[in-house]
Amino acid sequence: MTGPSPAERLVDLLDLEEIDLNIFRGQSPHESLQRVFGGQVAGQALVAAGRTVGDERPVHSLHAYFLRPGIPGVPIVYQVERVRDGRSFTTRRVVAVQRGRTIFNLTASFHVREPGFEHQLPMPDVPDPESLPRLADEIQAHLGSLPVPLERMARRQAFDLRYVERLRWTPSELQGVEPRSAVWMRAIGSLGDDPLVHTCALTYASDMTLLDAVRLPVEPLWGARNFDTASLDHAMWFHRPFRADEWFLYEQESPIATGARGLARGQIYDREGKLIVSVMQEGLFRPHRTDSDEAAPGRGSS
Repeated sequence: MTGPSPAERLVDLLDLEEIDLNIFRGQSPHESLQRVFGGQVAGQALVAAGRTVGDERPVHSLHAYFLRPGIPGVPIVYQVERVRDGRSFTTRRVVAVQRGRTIFNLTASFHVREPGFEHQLPMPDVPDPESLPRLADEIQAHLGSLPVPLERMARRQAFDLRYVERLRWTPSELQGVEPRSAVWMRAIGSLGDDPLVHTCALTYASDMTLLDAVRLPVEPLWGARNFDTASLDHAMWFHRPFRADEWFLYEQESPIATGARGLARGQIYDREGKLIVSVMQEGLFRPHRTDSDEAAPGRGSS
């Protein structure tokens, strides 16, 4: 008997329990990672906000801050404030709390669908996802040479990832690499037909690889890490409807890294080339510390 698909596990993760008016509780898997994945917290927080808004008002933007690392295995409580219910726009503020401490906050805006003029820049010309190797297969080929937490994380991915450019596994391969990356993604299995689930699943996925662009010039994406990394904030703009269990292209670039922080921006396109989501995030990058050193970002306070 087979267990649930990765997509079904993701849907379960995003299925919050309503414990009181405007208060929801989400589960946090107890894995070997030292902190809760930021995309999980952002996705669950958006679920909480979306549960208080009618289906006729999809989310069009969110702005969030990661304040403290989440503790794996400990439930997270999401407190929703109904900031505004206007004629066209609805605003919600969400605070994520774990063991009495705020770890994350998010403000999301929802908008009634309206007609209007359209334009967009074209999607980059890239190979189809079917012609590219699966990240899971590439990880399998390098088992034993990667950090154990990365191997475990890769095996449990809810998304099929396929990088457009070949992955570089050693520092010697990074010569002349620009701070840009592009990856095809889709959920492994069906996510059902609830638009909010697809929106929150893509929110989850948007935090998986965005800081790749910052790291590319200095260290292999899936090799031993020289830096401890933490997401500081996250912003998204949702332009068009989409399904997160169908292929989408995540184009990522980093315009600057300085002062131990790196900025990354992403554009997400559907298979037909329509721009569906824009993303920005700043990350903290500090030289990797050993266990004997003081706590690194994501393990303690940043």
